[in-house]
Amino acid sequence: MIIAAALCPWPPLLVRELTGADAVLPELRAAAAEAVAAMLAPGPDVVAVVGPGPRTARWPGEGRLDVAAFGGWPGRSGDTSRPVLPPAAGIGAYLLDQAGYRGPRLVWSVSEEEPAPECARLGAGLATQGGPSQRTGLLVLGDGSARRGPRAPGYVDERAAAFDTAWQRAVRAGDLRALLGVDPALARELMATGRPGWQVLAGACPGPLRTVQVRYAGDPFGVMYLVASLVPAAP
Repeated sequence: MIIAAALCPWPPLLVRELTGADAVLPELRAAAAEAVAAMLAPGPDVVAVVGPGPRTARWPGEGRLDVAAFGGWPGRSGDTSRPVLPPAAGIGAYLLDQAGYRGPRLVWSVSEEEPAPECARLGAGLATQGGPSQRTGLLVLGDGSARRGPRAPGYVDERAAAFDTAWQRAVRAGDLRALLGVDPALARELMATGRPGWQVLAGACPGPLRTVQVRYAGDPFGVMYLVASLVPAAP
């Protein structure tokens, strides 16, 4: 069962090795660290990491971030003997490493082509992996629209604001089932990489939530970032 979840974006500015001594958006970095710490606080038996990727696949639990994927120098992101993960999942592994988590991990990438029912099915499988007694933490990586202004990677799309308002409203209200209604085609057009992960989250936590805490929300570079901590209600 999922005992706690964290929802984080995956910009490279979260990685110290890529930004140097002066942190960019330190409040976002701090919020992500706090969300991961809160997810780990109950002492999960295993942590599942889910992020967008080129295909839907499970990756080695001991995998790591390769900063070269973001233009950094290879070898600067820790033990190079560990296998390399896709960038988003790698950011998740990096956040867990920074939090000092050394326990077992289930690492998944999810394709942007994956339909909502399959995403939900993956989430349900993560929640029941290991049987009902296994306590699982869930870290979901994904950004909102990247078309929210002239500085955005995708420039401007007038639909972006309404799109981001809708999925954020569902998270803030703890109505995760509403995330299953996010249109994959629209998400692709708006460059919202979080859509598959949101729907995995909805499948993993189908019931009511006990608490939702939004730790950061903003679009400083024209990309919508949301950091949130979620705790399901006791079964």
